[in-house]
Amino acid sequence: MAQALNLALRDALAEDERVLVYGEDVGPLGGVFRVTDGLTEAFGEDRCFDSPLAESGIVGTAVGMAMYGQRPVVEMQFDAFGYPAFEQVVSHVAKMGNRTRGGLRLPLVIRIPYGGGIGGVEHHSDSSEAYYAHTPGLRVVTPATPADAYSMLREAIESPDPVVFLEPKRRYWSKGEVEPGARTEPMDRAVVRRVGTDATLIAYGPMVTTALDTAAAASAEGLDIEVVDLRSLAPFDDATVTASVRKTGRAVVVHEASTFGGYGAEVVARVTERCFHYLDAPVLRVGGFDIPYPPPKLEEHHLPGVDRILDTLARLQWESRWVEPERSAPSAVAPNGLVLPAHDTRVNA
Repeated sequence: MAQALNLALRDALAEDERVLVYGEDVGPLGGVFRVTDGLTEAFGEDRCFDSPLAESGIVGTAVGMAMYGQRPVVEMQFDAFGYPAFEQVVSHVAKMGNRTRGGLRLPLVIRIPYGGGIGGVEHHSDSSEAYYAHTPGLRVVTPATPADAYSMLREAIESPDPVVFLEPKRRYWSKGEVEPGARTEPMDRAVVRRVGTDATLIAYGPMVTTALDTAAAASAEGLDIEVVDLRSLAPFDDATVTASVRKTGRAVVVHEASTFGGYGAEVVARVTERCFHYLDAPVLRVGGFDIPYPPPKLEEHHLPGVDRILDTLARLQWESRWVEPERSAPSAVAPNGLVLPAHDTRVNA
């Protein structure tokens, strides 16, 4: 994935002289994760260069450059490093197009490596997507595969609107075929990564691979799980997600961020509003615990894994498929009048 992102930046720099790449250590060093490796050497220090260690200044200067016709691509280096720039993002980046009634757009990309799984301490492993997705005026996207990393970054750079491009750093070393110049689905569309019939796992960014691993493990237990990769957090692709959940009747949302107030809550609300009469069980969430990001030796317990997701799938009320009286001889009647199947002697309050 890191090489795919590098190729996307390289192709964009070669094809459009308005594109600039800068941030902390992205120049001769090539970035902490080597995503910008070789770009300064290939395109010169006027096109790919280091900035001072001042995130507010990085984004603030990008606003000015975009206003005057450039297409800056800036890097925050680590997720939590972007917080000092948050005022610039919310007050200016997100609002300029609306403030000028579309007269002045800001075609800039803010690259943010995010999430855990690399043994980093706090300030290096946050999942801050909900902050950005909550801000109207921003496009917020995150790839889960190398092919999407290339295609979506190219599309983000070409967009007339500002894009927060969240890169799942634990997947920088993931492998996949990438054809230079090839495009995948538009970046505002979700895609079905695995077709299934029993339940839908909804994930994005680093958790898509984990969701696919879970679906494979669930198949050994007789469950056929569908996996949807959101790709775009804002705007949200209601059509693709709704179609999947209406088909399966059950859904679980998975993300690394702390569960309380997390992005998954919005997904659950949207799915419930649009699929209520199709659901066989409440939509559930699996996320990080509601704590500051833990030390490296504990992060494997904090981050959702296959076992935790399987446990949540098991809570989807598989035993609560009520049978109508005329179709089965009841063995028990619940207090609310619902009839239990003959083989089920439990009475639910």
